[in-house]
Amino acid sequence: MTGDIRKHIQIFPFVPFSVRTSDGREYPVPTIDHIYLPPSGGRVVISDDEGVVVVLPGLMITGLVHANGGRHSG
Repeated sequence: MTGDIRKHIQIFPFVPFSVRTSDGREYPVPTIDHIYLPPSGGRVVISDDEGVVVVLPGLMITGLVHANGGRHSG
């Protein structure tokens, strides 16, 4: 799934999305500045505008939810 996220963040212009995890939570990624993927690919780091950071293990990620409500799952 981290590979799908890496492909999505390379889309130009950037398309906002949310990362959905296995517990049903969604973490919004409104801009490219809100997400970081380490080169190892095993984790995804997402921050919000208040500076709260969440580190998600790749195995917990179940899909991407596009801003228009469409879902992409791996």
